[in-house]
Amino acid sequence: MAYEHPLAYVLGLEGVALLRAFAGEYDREFVDARVAEIRRLLTDHTLTGVDVEHVDAVAGYGIWSTTYDNPDNPAFDFDAEIVRAVASTLPPGVALDAGCGTGRVAAMLVDCGHRVIGVDSSAEMLAQARNRLQQATFRLGELQSLPVATGEVDMVVCSLALTHVPDLAPVFGEFARVLRPGGHLVIADVHPEQVARSRIPTIRLPGGGAGRVRSYCHRTGDYVRAAVTAGFTVRRCEEPVVAAPLVGRSAGPGPWEVWPWSLDGLAPEAAQAANAGVPSMILWHWELLNPRV
Repeated sequence: MAYEHPLAYVLGLEGVALLRAFAGEYDREFVDARVAEIRRLLTDHTLTGVDVEHVDAVAGYGIWSTTYDNPDNPAFDFDAEIVRAVASTLPPGVALDAGCGTGRVAAMLVDCGHRVIGVDSSAEMLAQARNRLQQATFRLGELQSLPVATGEVDMVVCSLALTHVPDLAPVFGEFARVLRPGGHLVIADVHPEQVARSRIPTIRLPGGGAGRVRSYCHRTGDYVRAAVTAGFTVRRCEEPVVAAPLVGRSAGPGPWEVWPWSLDGLAPEAAQAANAGVPSMILWHWELLNPRV
């Protein structure tokens, strides 16, 4: 059980903003404003913390499955371009959507002419995928042990899943195993800088309490080491940055226990400075040129 307090979040933002000012990005007026804001926040006794349970991906996505496709998920804006760019240039073949969830990416792959296999560890998410897309085959399974034959697929896509596995090496090993030599791998995930700043999926537990889907911060080098060891060569890497709108003070903190980032409204200038230029996602295109399996 974790303990989250609004002050811990917002003072963290103030600290990152002040470090950037210390490095010369902001002036004295900005620093004085941050210090005054911190003093004010420390006297606000209306802010209280909550206990938060971190649950594994199977339990978390089982809860989230009925609302997962709601359009307020900002990560959906990033993976479509790279998935379609790779999938549309390959001859029609077999594509694996690893960690397929509700079948959103699988539908893109079908649109690009591929025969699609979707694998996910959540039965509830797979039920949504089967209802959404009858043209694909969906299987229950783990990324570390894919229910796919060796060399069965020409392309693997894994979107918004790898932050939930503790070790990337076994997963990349499985991707290399199921791909034919020369096959392609596309990965899209929340950028490690965002994971480190607590941008992880939030859920409401059955009893109404706040929950988080357990997530791990894999640095860019972690991806590279795991992929190269498995025999992959990088073809493309993108780290898109999206400017976050300045949150007005009038917005207030909102239902922060289920949407912690609404706490940016308590210190909007600090939030803007702390998050400026930080990538939102990390996008990879790999090719399996030197299989090690």
